[in-house]
Amino acid sequence: QLQLVESGGGLVQPGGSLRLSCVASGFTLDYYAIGWFRQAPGKEREGVSCISDSDGSTYYADSVKGRFTISRDNAKNTVYLQMNSLQPEDTAVYYCAADYYIPTVRAMCIMLPQHDYWGQGTQVTVSS
Repeated sequence: QLQLVESGGGLVQPGGSLRLSCVASGFTLDYYAIGWFRQAPGKEREGVSCISDSDGSTYYADSVKGRFTISRDNAKNTVYLQMNSLQPEDTAVYYCAADYYIPTVRAMCIMLPQHDYWGQGTQVTVSS
């Protein structure tokens, strides 16, 4: 079965950190661009950060730039999202997605309406 599984979400105080993981099973992530997306209640899905498979290029939404870092460890078939200086507005369900082909990482994050694979999501809640 081909799937992505996210983990690492939870409840954290403002200013805290979390690291999300996205693990692929049934296929290798080596040839896939990976993106992290989030959706808060009543809001549209937002592309948070994306990373290419080829040259490691990355894209970050303005709302997370300087606070979040995306990385990949192909040996572990895993992509991470390190989230620092978390704020209440970061509260959302975070999903990872994989695409075999993307025009650019920016396009994957903000333009592509569909993706090859989706995870089930992990809840991140930032609250005091």
